[in-house]
Order: sequence, then structure tokens, then C-alpha cells
Amino acid sequence: MTKQSSRLHFLDAIRSFAIIMMLQGHFVHTLLGDAYRDRDNLIYSIWEYFRGMTAPTFYTVTGFIFTYLLLKQNLTGLENPRVLKGIKRAIKVIFWGYLLRLSFYAIFKGTVNPSFFFVDVLQCMGTSLLLLIGLYLLLYRINNKYFQNTILGIGIIIFLLQPIYESCILEFLPKTLANYFTNKNGSVFTLFPWFGYVCFGSFIASLFLKYRNHKIFYPFTIILLFSIGMILVFYSSGILMLFYDVSHISIFKSVAYNNFLFIRLGNVCILFSAFILMRNYFTGNIMTKIGGKTLSIYIIHFFVLYGSWFGLGLNSFFYHALTPIQAFIGALLFVFGICALILYYYKHEEQLKLRLCYIIDLIIQKINNTSLPEIFTLLRNDIIRLYKSIRYARR
Repeated sequence: MTKQSSRLHFLDAIRSFAIIMMLQGHFVHTLLGDAYRDRDNLIYSIWEYFRGMTAPTFYTVTGFIFTYLLLKQNLTGLENPRVLKGIKRAIKVIFWGYLLRLSFYAIFKGTVNPSFFFVDVLQCMGTSLLLLIGLYLLLYRINNKYFQNTILGIGIIIFLLQPIYESCILEFLPKTLANYFTNKNGSVFTLFPWFGYVCFGSFIASLFLKYRNHKIFYPFTIILLFSIGMILVFYSSGILMLFYDVSHISIFKSVAYNNFLFIRLGNVCILFSAFILMRNYFTGNIMTKIGGKTLSIYIIHFFVLYGSWFGLGLNSFFYHALTPIQAFIGALLFVFGICALILYYYKHEEQLKLRLCYIIDLIIQKINNTSLPEIFTLLRNDIIRLYKSIRYARR
């Protein structure tokens, strides 16, 4: 195996592209004025189309990376170290998904905000990883081919049954559980159809591992993914209608009339082919560094844009209020600022942690040596000094 194949840098680059698209997409979608949301406008319609590629790309590449690392190991079953790592990662992602939606204001009132129970991208992604691990543990004893074929079949079935489960409310389930399967209660992302993209990514990864050492693997993969992507984008609806004409099964017709899942999968395949084609340019550059910190970037962007725990984010001040020029400039600054902050933190992580521990130790020491009334006096004096310094800086 060559050194290049041991680390697929283009996957980090794809994740980097997806997280940047997510940052600017969330910023513009949240803050752009209603008067400028015109789908007849060519620029806006192009932006909206490409924004719609973000989530399918994220879920597909997540399934790809996890399965690639999972099946790459010589050990199988619970002995595979990637199983335990994957479970820990999935639980961490789900935990952050709920934590980001927590409102301290509601907690101070003695309640929990209803949106806390909504399922968003992190909960859905973490649960998808747990399902993928479960399927692996059930099927690995047979062989990898059975696993990859089962994963492909599940992905196709999830996409084909979309018209059925889309309208389900699942009132017989507790809302917390039902929110994973229906968006009728306010969930943004649900397991179906998004787990389908994870399955397709997992299937592609299994093929990658099987044929990666062939001499013409990369040229063949680029052509194949691009061809499949073009077929899915431009001809999948016609193919589904052909299946309907032959079988008279109405589900094919229903999917063909609302065929966003297969078309978006086609977009992802084309995107994969483009990044694989440029794979030699991504070795160790900033794109791969950003792609390796997507969870941290997502968490910070949630606080800055939506306010998270305290509700004091950019949307509190500029919700649907920006002009296109303001939104464009703001999105650039937002993307650059969040990414620069995360990269700076991880570059100086040890020093920053030491400084933080030092400051915390000083605060604890000061509290231990100070009576309660003195603490309030010192706090008041610190606030006054801070206020004066801000006034002086403005002059």
C-alpha cells in the first residue's frame, strides 16, 4: 500500500467543503432579509441548490469514513478497536446535539424548553453511527460482502419508502423517541431518510477498501462516480417512472414525482469524483485541517449564530434583516472567523489549557481567601474598571 492510500486526505477536504457550506448556508438562511429570498433570482436559486448539498454530503462522508476505518482493521467484532471508538464518538455527538439545544433561561424557570427534544443533525448522525455499528456486529461473522450488500439494500429501501414514512406522526411513541423518525413535532433531521446517505457512504467505503490497490483504481473510480452522479441527477426520475410502468408499483411513481433523495445522492457522487480527481492537492493543507475539526466548528458556530444556552446569538439581532451584500460579506467573515478560531485553538491547545487552569486556580484561591461581601465588592470594582477601559478604548 502506498503512503498516499493510507490516509485519504480528499475525505477531510470534502468534510471541509461541507462544513464551510454549512457555515455560510446557516448564516445567510438565518439573516438574509425576506425580500431577497426570491427563487426566480438566478443567484439565489443557485445558492439554494448548492446549500441543499451540504447535509447529504455530510452524512455520506460520515458513513464512508467510519466504515473505511472500521473495515480496515484486521480484528473483527467487538475486538475491533474502531467499534468502541465509534460508540464513544456517537454518544459524544448525540450528547452535544442535545446540549446545544438546552436553554438556561428555561432551566432557571424550572422547565426544559420543548426544542431541547428536537432531533437535529448531531443526534441523527450519532444515532446513525450506532445503527451502522449494530449492523456490522450482526453481519461481520458472515463476510464483508454480505455486510456491504445489506447496507446498499437498506439505503435503497430507505430512499424508496420516503413517501410512506414522510407523513407518519407516530403518536403511539413518546415524543422524544418519535422525534427520531418524524419531523412533525419540530425535528430538523430524522433517521429516515438521512441514515440512507450514511448507508451509501458505507457501501462506497467497502468498495474502496476492496479495490484500492488496483493500478487504475482512481481513474476508474472518478469516471464511475461521475457517471453514476450524472445518471442520478438527470435520469433517476425517468428510471423510477420506467419501474412504475413495468411493475405498476405506485411507490416508484411517488418517489419520481418528489425525487430529491436520489438527485442529491447524485450531487454527492459528482462532488466525490471532483475531490478524488484533485486528491494530490489536499495533502496536509488547511482544507484537511478544517475537515478534521468539524464537530468543534459546528458547536462554536451554533453558539455564535443561534446563541444556544442563552439565546444571544447573531440571529437575536439580525434575524432576516441583512441585504444580500451584507449577508455576503458577513458570511465570509463568519466562515473565516469560526475556522480561524478553531484552528488557532488546536494549534495552541496545550498553552491555552494551561493558562485557563492557571486563571481558574487564581479565582479559586481568591474566593477561598475572601469573605462573601468582599467578593461582591471586588466584582463591582472589576466591572467598573472594565466599563472605564471600554469607554477609554472607544475614545
